[in-house]
Amino acid sequence: MTITLDDLGFLSSDAGARVLDRLASEDLGDDHTLKLITSLRKDLSASQAGASLELARLRKKAVSKFGDDASKMYFTKDALEQASDPLIRQRRASMAHFSITGRVLDVCCGIGSDTLSFVREGFSAVTGIDLDPVKLAMARLNAEALGLEAYFEVVDARELDPVADLIFYDPARRDSEGNRIFDVTQYQPPLSLIEGWRSPLLLAKLSPGVDLEQVARYGGVEFISVRGALKEALLWRVGGKYNEVLVPLGYPGMGKTKATLITGTGDELTWSVPRERVNSLFYSEPRGWLIEPDPALIRAGLVAEAAQKFDGFQLDPEIAYITSFVKPESPWVRAWKINDWMPFNLKKLRAYLRERNVGTVTVKKRGTAVTPEELIAKLKLNKNDNGSRTIVLSRCRGDQIALVCDDLTIEGGG
Repeated sequence: MTITLDDLGFLSSDAGARVLDRLASEDLGDDHTLKLITSLRKDLSASQAGASLELARLRKKAVSKFGDDASKMYFTKDALEQASDPLIRQRRASMAHFSITGRVLDVCCGIGSDTLSFVREGFSAVTGIDLDPVKLAMARLNAEALGLEAYFEVVDARELDPVADLIFYDPARRDSEGNRIFDVTQYQPPLSLIEGWRSPLLLAKLSPGVDLEQVARYGGVEFISVRGALKEALLWRVGGKYNEVLVPLGYPGMGKTKATLITGTGDELTWSVPRERVNSLFYSEPRGWLIEPDPALIRAGLVAEAAQKFDGFQLDPEIAYITSFVKPESPWVRAWKINDWMPFNLKKLRAYLRERNVGTVTVKKRGTAVTPEELIAKLKLNKNDNGSRTIVLSRCRGDQIALVCDDLTIEGGG
């Protein structure tokens, strides 16, 4: 369902508000669609009924990103998907405000979620621009609903010659079918636009799977994880006096990377690429513990540094698993206690598990084409056996192996 400007006019009216209030208390599951649309069509046009149901569903989905504010905001499906994690939005605006106090320009602002985060952080001159008039109208309505002041304008970023103290650029990173775009030249608009933009501080959202070689000439990249899930890659381009101001924040310099982890308690940890990288890499067969670095560390290229810090070794130069004799105590990693390991052989692995009455397995993998679902089906374990293990398929010095581990404990330590 695509919400139009006419639909938005109805949704933002008193009559639309009453319909949305009513839907907020309904079960909006897909299996109730026919019943809901039939009921709405008694008083509304087909377009109004569809738009009302679409926005009501999006508001419920948006609670995880916008909390209580979601119930009074306006969204499109793609704009909600692209909206940043709330902790990252707040952190980004706070870090920027630490550095500058001048004009902020949010390019490709969509429904205005980041624009309004900058306003909430204390910036007084914030402008959001986008080519989509529906999203811009939603951004204005969202600012009004939240009692915040920002200026919004329909502008094609490709025709922009911006001058601002801070430019935040958030191009579309999904295609028309919703698939992620990893090639920065295919972003809509492409990342190359920023080359001609003038600002002492420019931040751009990238796909977490971005090819670092593509963006090295634009600035440094920070990979941000929230509670162990990689959420965002942020490009930093810093110039002028802000280069010195931002040094205490440890921003990634030109062509450099940095990993940031926001923990479950809200604490923030950072890990930058050291000036002197680990020169000698050591690899080992599995030891007492299997260690998985946080995905932000992996994307920032800091696996070898993590292995060194936690007195461990990589299993393979191409695999982001570490092994050590001692379990590390750090929010940067998860660890599984290794019971045993063997060269990967389906029959031997099946026999090993059956001998130990293992009826349930969780499968993890890196560096193998075998899928967890495929392995579980082929193991044909006896579901009446009450044993449970985590099976890790990976490589050790180029050879395929299977590790049999204890399941991860609730506290995440193995």
